[in-house]
Amino acid sequence: MAHKITDSCVACGTCIDECPVGAISAGDIYVINPDECIDCGACAAACPTGAIEAE
Repeated sequence: MAHKITDSCVACGTCIDECPVGAISAGDIYVINPDECIDCGACAAACPTGAIEAE
C-alpha cells in the first residue's frame, strides 16, 4: 500500500531527499507515485507537518 501526501503539505522538500526510489514529485503540494512507492515510510517519518500517511 502506497503512502499519500495530504493537503497539510507545505512543499518543504524534506520528503524528496528521504525517498529511496524517487517516487515523490515536487509541486504546490508534493505527490507520491503509487506505482513507484515501496511503502517504506521514510518520507512519513521525515515530514515535519505530518502530511504523509498510508493510503
